[in-house]
Amino acid sequence: MTTWPNMNLQDSASPIMEQLIYFHDHALLIIMMILSVVTYMMITLIYNNFTNQLLLEGQLIEVMWTIAPAIILIFIAIPSLRLLYLMDEINNPTITLKTIGHQWYWSYEYSDFLKIEFDSYMIPQNEMNNEMFRLLDVDNRASLPMNSFIRIIITATDVLHSWTIPSLGVKADATPGRLNQTSFLISRPGVFYGQCSEICGANHSFMPIVIESVSTNNFINWIHKMNE
Repeated sequence: MTTWPNMNLQDSASPIMEQLIYFHDHALLIIMMILSVVTYMMITLIYNNFTNQLLLEGQLIEVMWTIAPAIILIFIAIPSLRLLYLMDEINNPTITLKTIGHQWYWSYEYSDFLKIEFDSYMIPQNEMNNEMFRLLDVDNRASLPMNSFIRIIITATDVLHSWTIPSLGVKADATPGRLNQTSFLISRPGVFYGQCSEICGANHSFMPIVIESVSTNNFINWIHKMNE
């Protein structure tokens, strides 16, 4: 039995990712409209009888093909700039999670609580069971409460990394000596996977990211267990 590869974006788990999917569909529709018009014009030119072979200029068509692309770019730029603003906006965060990239694993620190920090390594293939995802599961997942604004502070200790969770619409560089921040809100419970999106060395593809979204009560219980 053959299956078609998934060529779509991952299902959204945050409002920002929903907006990214909407913008993707919006831009794709405009591109399809442009492609249809260009294809129609090419077919028309191929099958015409060269009735305008002595035409030397056409000021009207020159004005049209100058103004039309500008209008199309405006329809793409306005929602794009709006989305960029929303992605850069940091609301009042409920939880702050500090993420540190290493060669080749991640460290997490919960800045709002005392002594809650741990490393997150990929589970080796010989230690996996049938319920785990190869090259994606880790030994320590980062738990975060759903329906709460989360601020992520990202840095690195050695080389450039990139902390990326596609289903949350989050992608931020981890730069040594610099703190980058981004925020998101997880709208549903679940386990969300990501990987480093920066070529950071030989084991670049072996430092996955796993976020577990839980209810607020379960998150508080998890914090209590980590403090014990």
